[in-house]
Amino acid sequence: MTSKLEIICQSANIKMTPQRKVIAEAISNSSDHPDVEEIYKRANLIDSNISLATVYRTVSLLELHNLIKKLEIGDGKARYEANYSNTKHHHHLIDIETGKILEFADEELEKLKEKIAKKLGYELIDHRLELYGKKIKP
Repeated sequence: MTSKLEIICQSANIKMTPQRKVIAEAISNSSDHPDVEEIYKRANLIDSNISLATVYRTVSLLELHNLIKKLEIGDGKARYEANYSNTKHHHHLIDIETGKILEFADEELEKLKEKIAKKLGYELIDHRLELYGKKIKP
């Protein structure tokens, strides 16, 4: 089965080797934000001939073409998520105790960011918001 990321890569004229197809599938099927080593483990379950170096090169290529986003959450490991044009805009809340990444969207926050940029004399072109916290104990 062709993954969504593979289809986007093909439309961007990125050569899709069998190994790249597997890596694209591993990323497309991720519901979390895996690091390169986790992508490697997932891809390796499909094709044990894929090397970690191939995963690193493919992830770099996909990032270069803006097909995946890099998230750096302070744990020393870059994590990734697909960057599809139809993906709903969202932000991240990172649990500093567990490393869990929660995605959220908030229309009021979006309006506030626009208002702040306009107040400072700017048109907001792009932004990224990452919140860090720890779970409140009841």
